[in-house]
Amino acid sequence: MSQFTVTGRFKSRDEYAAFETTIEAENERVDREHVLSQLGSRHGLKRTQIELDEVTQQ
Repeated sequence: MSQFTVTGRFKSRDEYAAFETTIEAENERVDREHVLSQLGSRHGLKRTQIELDEVTQQ
């Protein structure tokens, strides 16, 4: 398993809020899905309200 750092922003009321998170995943595709799932669940967002700017492997 590799660690990935994901940065981006999500719709928060009338503006966008930036985020950065580190996740351990098999590959970049799984990592993106996991981040979208977690943020959507935690903040009540749809995937279209989340923008992933950069995914880097550590």
